[in-house]
Amino acid sequence: MQRDLVERARRGETEAFDALARLVSGRLFAVAYRILRDHYLAEDAVQQTLITIWNELPRLREPDRFDAWTYRLIVRSSVAEARRERRGGTSIQLLPEDADVSPAPDQYRAVADRDQLERGFRRLTPEQRAILVLQHYAGQSLAEIADVLGIPVGTAGSRLHYATRALRAALEADGRNVAAEGRLA
Repeated sequence: MQRDLVERARRGETEAFDALARLVSGRLFAVAYRILRDHYLAEDAVQQTLITIWNELPRLREPDRFDAWTYRLIVRSSVAEARRERRGGTSIQLLPEDADVSPAPDQYRAVADRDQLERGFRRLTPEQRAILVLQHYAGQSLAEIADVLGIPVGTAGSRLHYATRALRAALEADGRNVAAEGRLA
């Protein structure tokens, strides 16, 4: 079904492209959000990617490579968006007033772990986030990551190794900061 949509969209059928965009936009947003850590920036990256898909789709030689190609495009758009934005502030999203935001007692540890992981992930470069997202969220193999990023497999493995080390170092530094704050209190 997707191959048929890709073929029809390549020929300029707007209905097919619309269906294709609806089919992939959730996956594109999920990858962009995990790289950018900001809802609005992720939306911008997805919009840019969909524009690029529309413009470049007629030149896609292998319709079966559509998924890998879209991963490459969303990673590039996300990294470009992160470079453009380079604002060090935290993104805060308001919750509705009637939302129950207090976790159950047994969920406090999970929330703390997620918080620590988020802080560590924000310390990584967009390129490091991208390779970790492709590996751990998208479930891509090293060969697929190399294809998406347009790099040799060995380079993908090396970048994944260094990104993992950087995340581990960021988490350890965060743990030391929290421990130091606890001693001061």
